[in-house]
Parts: sequence; C-alpha cells; structure tokens
Amino acid sequence: MTPKQIHEAADRAFGKRTSLLLLWQDMAENFYPERADFTYQRSLGMEFASNLMTSYPLMCRRELGDQIGQMLRPTAKVWAHIAPVDPGRENNESRRWMEWAANTQRRAMYDPDSLFSKATKQADNDFACFGQTVMSIKLNRYQDTLLYQTWHLRDCAWTDNEDGKVGAFYRKWKPTCRDLERLFKNKIHPKVKDLLNRNKGFEEITCMHFVVDADMWDGDARGMPKVSIWWDCDNNHAMEETPTWNKEYIVPRWSQVSGSQYAFSPATVAALPEARLLQSMTYTLLEAGEKMTNPPMVATHEAVRSDVNIYAGGITWVDRDYDERLGDALRPMTIDKSGMPIGQEMQTDSRQMILQAFYLNKLNLPQRAPEMTAYEVAQRIQEYIRGALPLFEPMEAEYNGQLMDVTFDLMRRAGGFGSPMDMPKILQDAKLQYRFESPLHDAIDAIKGQKFIEANQIVAQGVQLDPSVAAMVDMKVTVRDVLNGIGVPAKWLRDEVEVEDIEAQQKAQVQAQQTLATMQQGADVAATMATAQKENAAAQGAMV
Repeated sequence: MTPKQIHEAADRAFGKRTSLLLLWQDMAENFYPERADFTYQRSLGMEFASNLMTSYPLMCRRELGDQIGQMLRPTAKVWAHIAPVDPGRENNESRRWMEWAANTQRRAMYDPDSLFSKATKQADNDFACFGQTVMSIKLNRYQDTLLYQTWHLRDCAWTDNEDGKVGAFYRKWKPTCRDLERLFKNKIHPKVKDLLNRNKGFEEITCMHFVVDADMWDGDARGMPKVSIWWDCDNNHAMEETPTWNKEYIVPRWSQVSGSQYAFSPATVAALPEARLLQSMTYTLLEAGEKMTNPPMVATHEAVRSDVNIYAGGITWVDRDYDERLGDALRPMTIDKSGMPIGQEMQTDSRQMILQAFYLNKLNLPQRAPEMTAYEVAQRIQEYIRGALPLFEPMEAEYNGQLMDVTFDLMRRAGGFGSPMDMPKILQDAKLQYRFESPLHDAIDAIKGQKFIEANQIVAQGVQLDPSVAAMVDMKVTVRDVLNGIGVPAKWLRDEVEVEDIEAQQKAQVQAQQTLATMQQGADVAATMATAQKENAAAQGAMV
C-alpha cells in the first residue's frame, strides 16, 4: 500500500469508531470531565463539570487512576524485575546482570526530561475511565533521553492483527507550519513552505502519523517489522517514511468484547448506570432539601395584597381588615418528608456500587488482628488474591508489560545496556520477561513464606518419628527459592558455584581435622605403647 492508501485505511478506521465517541463522551461527562471533548471542541474558560450534581463518581475514577500508579509503579522502590522465561537460564551471575539492567532502565525512565511520571499519570486515569489508553515511547529528538507522551483517545484509532494485537495505528495531529519545518526540514510540502515565506508559520496543518506492519507498505522495510509514516493530510504528502523496530505506541486494554479492538473499563457497564442514577437522585434530594428549608407558601387570596416575600427581613402585605380568626393568611405548604430517608439510602447504595465497580474495596491487603491464627490470616489473604486478580492481571500483562517491553527493547537497540556481548552468555539468546511488585505479589509472597514455615514444622514433627525424613527436603534449594520469591537482591546471595566451593572447602577442613585427630590419636596410642613397653622392660630387668 502507498501512503495515500494507508491514509484511506486510517479514515475508515476513524469512521468505524464514530459511535464509540458518543459512549466515551458520556463516560467522560460522568467520570472524567477534563476529557469530555470527544464530540465537540471545548473553548478556553469553559466549566468542566457544569452538568454534575455530585463529584463522587469522578472522585472514584481519580482514586483508581492514582492507585494504579501507586500500586504498580511505586517510586520508592524498583517495581519491575527482569527474569528469563526459561528458569534454567537463571543463575546468580544472570540475576546480577538483570538487576543492573532493571536499575539502569529505571533511571532512564525517571529522568526528568523523559516526562514518564506526567505521561503515566494521564494514562492511568484514561485506563481507569475508558479501559484503554494510548502512550508513545520513543527516543527524544532533542535530548539524550527517552520521551513518554499520552494521547487523547479522540485522536487515535487502530486495528488488530490476526494475533489479537494492535497491527496498524493511526493518530491525528494538527501542528503549525513552524512545527513541521522544525521536525521535517525540507521534506515539507511546497504549500507549507509558501505559508512560512508569507509569515503564516502559525497556520495549523492537518496531519496524521501511521505506524503499520511492514507488509502493509509498498516500500523496502529492510527486514524491520514496522514502518512509521508522517502524512500531511491537507496536501496528500508523505513527509517521512521510516522502517523501524519500534512500534512506538502502546495501547493497553482492560476488557475486550469479542470482535472489537476497543476495550471497556469498570465504568462502562457497572458504574455508568449508577453514576447517572446518583446524579438524578442527588438533584432530587437537593430539591427536596431546598423545599424543606425554603418551603412553598400558601396564601389567602383575599387577604394577601403583595408578592410573598420569605427572605430574611422581608415583608408580605396583607389586608388590614382580614380577620385572623379565619386562619393564617400566609403559611408554609405541608410537604411529605417520608421519602427523604429512602432517597438517602438509595444514594448510599449507588455510591457503594460505584466504589465496588472501580475495585476500590479490593485494593488493600487485609490487616492481621492480634487474635487471628495463621490459618485465618492465610484464608483472608487467599480471599484478597481472588478478589484482586481481575484488577491486577490486565494492568500487569497489558499495561506494565507493554510499557516495560517497549522501553527495554528501545534502550537495548540504542545501546543503553552496552554491547550485547556484555550480557552473560546464558542470557544472550534468552527470552526475558518482567516480574512486577504489587500488593497482589506481596500477598502471594506472604503465602509462600507461610507455606515455608508450615513445611518446616511438618518436617520437624516427621523427624521426631523417623530421622530419615530430613533427607526428603533439599533445604538449600528450598531456602533459595523462598528468598528469591520474596525479592531478596541477588548480590545478597552467593552463586551456586561459590556455595559448592565453600562446601568443598568446609568438607576438606573437616576431613583434615579428622585426619589430624586420627593422627594425633595414633601418636597418643604409639606413645602410650612405647611407655608401656619401657615400663615392662624395666619391670623385667628388676626381676632379673
């Protein structure tokens, strides 16, 4: 396909998701007002949440968005660890290199110029609200750093390949003529150059960025899997066509419906109806409360001579000749208040449903009470794991996994980890993966530690009955697995070869000590025998 044909494919992709924009707009208006510009263009100074009666739904979205970053990417520690897919590729040397690589990657990501924290904060909130987000990861054109950016879903469209992964990605873009000149120099269209020459450099040009599989492009991809194309839509002009290893954009998706490349969040099904209901109930309760504090009035037509004024210090004029024995000329209307408690209970129920829809009741590890047994603690942790899995699994695999994989590959190809020959030989052709730190993994590690304690107790009881039971457990392997499982740094542990050498030295020392003791014992016996012989000879001489 030519770039023009790819542009036509991009237009079709954007056209197919037109109806989806209405859903995203509705969700944004209820949960993310700052993003509520899918179907119209917001002007500067417009109020974000003029349609809301309560901010509770958007506060829940914000809480989940903030928690995603705090749970899965805590800044206080290394939250991603590299590990080989094949456990046989792992030894102490490889673990030390992988720890160094993880720390190197972390420093590059958190470089202030990479904008990682800013981009992930925006992406986390998009992910929590819409169930998907778009983030670009690339080398900074102007600095020796990485660059992370989050893009509005309104401006992005994509298609899936046969593997269910994002194949072709398209992004709309409206730079100025000056931006295009700075990025692409003389590759820009002559009409853009003409605008620059006429001092119209701030005119905006409609552009697109395509990142597609190499087999979609009719050029020479030089064996690379992707092609990046910068397209001037106004002038049907390709400004740059570059084969690349890097797919540049990642699209983490929460939950997909079969047959659709777009995903859905907890807000889409579980929380959106409750958010609408909560807004309506809040308005009704506010209106009812206003009627109770500022009730409508009933006035006698023949008696009241002016408009009713119920403000503080207000005066309502009544007829001088009105006989008050006939009843109050002006009184509050009787209002049925029996529905208020029911409305408040329904409001509380809706808030609780929204809280649960965003998994905010599943985020924290259960606290251990002093009176709880180890079994009770283990059961509560198991319940937490079952409840937290739907939250953590899509984030770790789809979100953090893509984020780290693309970053690692980009740094590796850019020489961020030195020469490939610097890697331990056991890792040079190995497939690597990431293990993440999270409350879920903390819970799993806690269970591992508890199982280790329980196993030791069982073995200790078995040894009392049969001493040969001790031979069933390889304690060195067990302890190493437990220490690795709870995240003990590799530099704290000796390599298996070192351990074997130390064991050999200890055995040699024990053997030497035993040999020395045997020799000493033999010498003592010899001396004793010599002394006995002398005494015997002396005794025989005395007898003679």
